[in-house]
Amino acid sequence: MTDYTPPRIWTWNSANGGQFANINRPIAGPTHDKALPVGRHPLQLYSLGTPNGVKVTIMLEELLAAGHAGAEYDAWLINIGTGDQFGSGFVAVNPNSKIPAMVDHSGPEPLRIFESGSILLYLAEKFGAFLPKDIAGRTECLNWLFWQVGSAPYLGGGFGHFYAYAPHKIEYAIDRFAMETKRQLDVLDRRLAETPYIAGDSYTIADMAIFPWYGGLAKGWLYGTSAAFLSVQDYKHLQAWADRLLARPAVQRGRMVNRTSGDPSEQLRERHEASDFQTKTQDRIDSAG
Repeated sequence: MTDYTPPRIWTWNSANGGQFANINRPIAGPTHDKALPVGRHPLQLYSLGTPNGVKVTIMLEELLAAGHAGAEYDAWLINIGTGDQFGSGFVAVNPNSKIPAMVDHSGPEPLRIFESGSILLYLAEKFGAFLPKDIAGRTECLNWLFWQVGSAPYLGGGFGHFYAYAPHKIEYAIDRFAMETKRQLDVLDRRLAETPYIAGDSYTIADMAIFPWYGGLAKGWLYGTSAAFLSVQDYKHLQAWADRLLARPAVQRGRMVNRTSGDPSEQLRERHEASDFQTKTQDRIDSAG
């Protein structure tokens, strides 16, 4: 590749968008009119089974497993590959057109919540769960929650994009973001050498936020051959933590919701009832014709 000299003023060239050219654009707002569906539960989730989406479905399944019946929810599939996130209904819930987004209909007026970290914090406070109540524990939990939302763009939009998705392999970009990703993995590994969960002795929303990204990377679920490239097996404490979370039934269920790839028996494209896990996985839908 030749050196690139930026022009004095940048202009958008959709031809440079690679495989995401059909959904990436430099402006906000809807591209088409489309109302969002609303199910029978107060909590309505509009999402996809990406790491950011999985954070929220893990939280909802953990709340239900802990006995919080009010956490029953409908999870509607938002196909970002075809531009569902630019429908007028979705943009009204999240002006940033990113999944996940949620509407809580339990109050006098529907309340929108967007950004995965905000949704986790909202649910933790609404149900009084998975967020320590003492000031020291709460602050440590939020330290790590905000660490994740600030760090993940380096992993996903940085390393993941240039390693797996960019139309050209750029050595400088891959090296830059691989270095930062490994530094973040080391941050987590050192922390988990000290304590069983990210924020301390208790399982919290910090674990739920970090697991789909860094646990997924550790277990080889993200970005093709990236696990070998980054030598993730070397982070022993991170690996043990990821295994500990993956053994939780609510985590296993949360990973299935709004999932559209991988093993069809682990895909539950939409979730409206707890029984859907037994009756409506993609393999059962396919076998029914």
